[in-house]
Amino acid sequence: MENRGFRGFLALGALLCAGLVALGWQISASIVRVKALDRTVTVKGLSEREVPADVAIWPIKFSEVDNDLNRLYSAIQSKNSAVTEFLKSSGFKDEEISVSVPAIIDRQAQGYNEEATRQFRYSGASTITVYSLNVEQVRAVMRNLVDLGKRGIAIAGEDYQNKTEFLFTHLNDLKPAMIEEATRNAREVAQKFAQDSSSVLGKIRAASQGQFSIEDRDSNTPYIKKVRVVSTVEYYLSD
Repeated sequence: MENRGFRGFLALGALLCAGLVALGWQISASIVRVKALDRTVTVKGLSEREVPADVAIWPIKFSEVDNDLNRLYSAIQSKNSAVTEFLKSSGFKDEEISVSVPAIIDRQAQGYNEEATRQFRYSGASTITVYSLNVEQVRAVMRNLVDLGKRGIAIAGEDYQNKTEFLFTHLNDLKPAMIEEATRNAREVAQKFAQDSSSVLGKIRAASQGQFSIEDRDSNTPYIKKVRVVSTVEYYLSD
């Protein structure tokens, strides 16, 4: 009777040992699989395009000085009309041209030195802005500003606040193809890494699309834009 009980206890112990061995093997195999899944490579894919600007914003600014305020306003109004006439004769439409309110400074009230205020008390500036979708026309007419100089209108040079802008506004038309290209380039880089490391490239673990940027191609050609996006993709690797 005692022998049977002892043999039963041994059988139960053997089963428990076998179960623990099997459980340990399963846990070990699971750890190996998890570690294998942890093997990844993160790569970046680039896509770039050079595109022409499709909008031009061209401010034309001039200044005028006088000791008589009424004469100053009259002179500014006359030159505004001359600049507007020049732009219309160059092919721009009324809706493409806007005239700002003149900015007038009373030098005496602003505390300028006595010599400056004695020569010209008032100074005024006016800006006529062209907003056009015809970028090439804007560029062509800009080269003809000398004609205004011949009429006695001294156009101010470009500065930070008075600078011609060229814009590209059709980014959405480029996005799908550029994202596809950036992702494809990323996969090519990942594939090369996998081959060099004697691994097999797996599925995508994670991906993020970088922000699109639009910049001038260079300082001399602001009417040509460089569109750029970088995608970051993480792939699984396996042996």
